[in-house]
Amino acid sequence: MFYRGDLKPHRAWDEAHTELQYVTRQHEFITSLYVQAKLNTRALLDQVFPEFEPVFYDLYSVTALKVLQACLQGKVENASQALFEHARLSHSKKWINDRVELLDIALQQKAKVSRSVSQHAVLEGMITLLLAFQSQLEILETQMEEISSNLPEVYLLKSIPGIGDKLASTIVAEIGDARQFVGPKQLVAFAGLDPGVYSSGKFKATNNRITKRGSKRLRRAIYLAVQCGLRQGANQRIKDYYDKKKKEGKPYKVAVIACANKLIHHIYAILSKNEPYHL
Repeated sequence: MFYRGDLKPHRAWDEAHTELQYVTRQHEFITSLYVQAKLNTRALLDQVFPEFEPVFYDLYSVTALKVLQACLQGKVENASQALFEHARLSHSKKWINDRVELLDIALQQKAKVSRSVSQHAVLEGMITLLLAFQSQLEILETQMEEISSNLPEVYLLKSIPGIGDKLASTIVAEIGDARQFVGPKQLVAFAGLDPGVYSSGKFKATNNRITKRGSKRLRRAIYLAVQCGLRQGANQRIKDYYDKKKKEGKPYKVAVIACANKLIHHIYAILSKNEPYHL
């Protein structure tokens, strides 16, 4: 791990930041495809093999997908083998045996009903795609961790309650060198969270919407960080600020935007002072 002592970013830091930005953006892209693939797979499963749904709580786990893949290919023995192979280290023998019983029932029910051959084939393809996306996301997340280990800013942002590895990496990747911003307001503007004033003649709007002119990736990451911070009061300072805005009569979205603005001020202070978040 290294720190920058001069105004010009250290070359190694600059290269690490560039790599992190590429990896986080690629992770975002693959994630969006993965989400759409999951929705499509669920819709197909409802048509092709709805009896399979009660077998697993998480239908998108590697174990569930491998078992489903074997079932669709007519390899019942391989389905049971896949269950034991992928679940034996994380689940009890009883859990595995219960899944085997449920799977047997599901396959018996499936055999009684004729389903679309085309949808059956497409579902097989979607399962292969989902497994490929999961593998790719794991690779990207490993790369993010390795690159982040060379960026102390990521470690600093992780000190903020509600911000984990992925969010910290994304925020640092999009902000870059915080010292390029004159102050927190400039960083707020960069995220597109500064209010835009609408005026016409003597009329001037009082409820201004945010400009959304800046980095949409940074803005999305900040929104998510706020929501994570508000969840179960993880970030008490943000939660208190949110409650204050709600008491003032602000709608949910306006209160969250205000919290996002506040959080960016905290982030700027952390990065500019090179100090962790203080509760």
